[in-house]
Amino acid sequence: MTNYHEPVLLQACIDGLNLQPGGTYVDITFGGGGHSREILNQLEDGKLFGFDQDVDARANAQAIADPRLTFVASNFRNIKRYLRLYKAEQVDGILADLGISSHQIDTPERGFSTRYDADLDMRMNQQADKTARDVINDYTEADLHRILGMYGEITNARTAASALVSARSNRSINTVNDLKAALQRLAPRGKENKYFAQVFQALRIEVNEELQALEEFLEQVPDILKPGGRLVVMSYHSLEDRLVKNFINKGKFQGDVEKDLFGNDIKPLQSVTRKPIEASPEETARNPRARSAKLRIAEKI
Repeated sequence: MTNYHEPVLLQACIDGLNLQPGGTYVDITFGGGGHSREILNQLEDGKLFGFDQDVDARANAQAIADPRLTFVASNFRNIKRYLRLYKAEQVDGILADLGISSHQIDTPERGFSTRYDADLDMRMNQQADKTARDVINDYTEADLHRILGMYGEITNARTAASALVSARSNRSINTVNDLKAALQRLAPRGKENKYFAQVFQALRIEVNEELQALEEFLEQVPDILKPGGRLVVMSYHSLEDRLVKNFINKGKFQGDVEKDLFGNDIKPLQSVTRKPIEASPEETARNPRARSAKLRIAEKI
């Protein structure tokens, strides 16, 4: 079994699901199975579906070896299709722990980390075609500017895109160190690590279509959840959290909530928590990944 780190905000996630012993639940980001194990501990004759596109997660599901667990080797954007296949069209709760896992970051050859020199891969689904290397070497300068600014939120995105195009005109940018060398002079002094983390975030989001997948998933949630069913979502950066917050509060990603003839909000979910739940200082000290986590909980109306 692949070693994963401690799941973030574990008890808050479990409490948020409001688990029923005979209910049907979905963990759309199975990973190391940490959250799933705790869900199974509290189920009796219930069912759990675990989704993950990363091949390493399948071995973790097999190691649990629980007949109540069905592992689905797919991106969660396909949730409705697969649940229909397994005749579980409506469920009692859905858990999402978004972003990249500690295991993926700590596996050098996956190319997710700025700490190791490796090929620029960054695919969560290792069978997918597009890698970070393809994005850097094949995208136009305008598209690089767009993703660095939008997904990485770096202030000098236009200059960075120009620097990458200039560097690749001499030779391909294939490795983590190649990328860092191309942008080294643009990284703010003393904040180099944060800058490269933002660049890597932008590339990872683009390679894995993370925001598009999240939108597609959220749009399916109202049909999948039973009335009173819970959605529990943990995000790690503002781009994800904004999509989740808007969908819970407004039923859509942009604009104001729609209202009926009587002025009542038309939206499928209602927020259970007024503000997102964040990790305690003790958990953050023990598990650094928890530092940026924001947990939102909603219920199907």
